[in-house]
Amino acid sequence: MYLPSADRYSAMPYRRTGRSGLLLPALSLGLWHNFGGDRTPVSQGEILRRAFDLGVTHFDLANNYGPPPGSAEIAMGRALKTDFAGLRDEIVISTKAGYHMWEGPYGEWGSRKSLRSSLDQSLTRLGLDYVDIFYSHRFDPDTPLEETMGALDTAVRQGKALYAGVSNYSAEQTREAARILNELGTPLLIHQPRYSMLDRWVEDGLLDVLDELGTGSIAYSPLEQGILSDRYLHGIPEGSRAAGTSPFLSAEAVTPDLVERLGALNELARERGQSLAQMALAWVLRGGRVTSAVVGASSVAQLENSVATVGNLEFAEEELARIEELVKGTARA
Repeated sequence: MYLPSADRYSAMPYRRTGRSGLLLPALSLGLWHNFGGDRTPVSQGEILRRAFDLGVTHFDLANNYGPPPGSAEIAMGRALKTDFAGLRDEIVISTKAGYHMWEGPYGEWGSRKSLRSSLDQSLTRLGLDYVDIFYSHRFDPDTPLEETMGALDTAVRQGKALYAGVSNYSAEQTREAARILNELGTPLLIHQPRYSMLDRWVEDGLLDVLDELGTGSIAYSPLEQGILSDRYLHGIPEGSRAAGTSPFLSAEAVTPDLVERLGALNELARERGQSLAQMALAWVLRGGRVTSAVVGASSVAQLENSVATVGNLEFAEEELARIEELVKGTARA
C-alpha cells in the first residue's frame, strides 16, 4: 500500500494562479506522452507516485492523450482509485477538449455539444465527479466564442469543474474569452500556451494580456519536445522522437547550427550546476510570470531530474544575456 512521503511539501514552490486562490506547483506533470497503452500500468504508477512524493500536486491531461485517445485519463483514474485513494483534496486534475477525439461532427472543436459531451466522458474515465480545471484546448474559428465560453461556464456552475481555462489562444482571443467569462461570472483562471527558449510567441503580447487580466499561465513543451535536453547534444540519437515519425518533432528541426548552440547552452547550464533541461525549465519559470511548467516523464529518473530544477530558479543578468545570444536565430517568433 502506497504511503505518500511525509515531507512532500517541503521543497516544491507553489505559485498563485493569477489573482485566484489556487496554488500550483512550479512544475506540473503532463500525461501527454508515456501514459497510454504503450506503457505498463506499473511504470505509470511509479512515475505518478514519485511525482506526488516530490510535491507535484497537479496532473495535466486532455481527452485525447494516449495513445489510444482517452487512455491517459484511464491511467490517472486508476491511480486515483488505488494509490491516491483518499488524497483527492491534495491533488489538482486538469483536462481539456477541442482536438479530435471521436468520429463525427461533435468529436472536436468548441461547440457546447462537443465540450459538454467530452467533459462527461473525461469524468467517466477519471472516475471523478469533477475536475479542478477544464480547458478549451484550442480556439474554434467557426463557433461563436460566447458558445465555447458558455460551455466552460456551465461546467463550473454544474460543479463538474472548479475553474475554466483556455489553451493555444492568441492574446486577443484570450482577452475576449476573459471578457465573456467575466460577464458570465466565471473568471478565466489560466492559459496554457506552448513556451520555451526556442518558441517565444507568448512574449509578443500574450504574457502582457495575462498580467493585465490577472490570469495565470502554465507552459507546455518547455523542453521543446526534448530538444532542450542532453539527447540532441551530438545530433539525432537512435530511438529519439526526431529519429522516428513523431508529428511533434522532425529530423529537419535538429540542424547542425542548432546542435552547436545546444552545446553552448549545455556548457552554461553546467556552470550553473544544472543540466540543460533544468536550465531550460528554470528559464521558463524565471521572474514569476509563468505560474507552472508542464513536464513529461518516461521514467522516475527523468522526473527527478526535472523536479530538481526548483533548487535554482534564479538567473544573473549576464546569464540571461548569454542565453539570448545563443538562441538568437533559432527562436520562433
